[in-house]
Amino acid sequence: MNGAEVLDVGRDALWLTIQLCLPALIVALVVGVAIGLFQALTQIQEQTLVYAPKIVAVFVSLLLFLPLMGALLGGFMREIAARIAGM
Repeated sequence: MNGAEVLDVGRDALWLTIQLCLPALIVALVVGVAIGLFQALTQIQEQTLVYAPKIVAVFVSLLLFLPLMGALLGGFMREIAARIAGM
């Protein structure tokens, strides 16, 4: 395995990491902004109000996106196995 192939695998692994994290991060961002807007509009400045809805929303998003994440990881593993078998 030469340097270009190692860089290619590393780039694919980083892109896969971004794809796996993106759904949960987007949901957390949207919920955080919505709760921040709600707090600004109602002048409720409770610091702990953000955590419970955000945790529940991220948990639900992980449950919903788990099949997609598994498929992405399975495809990456098949690609790595094919590279190993091709050596």
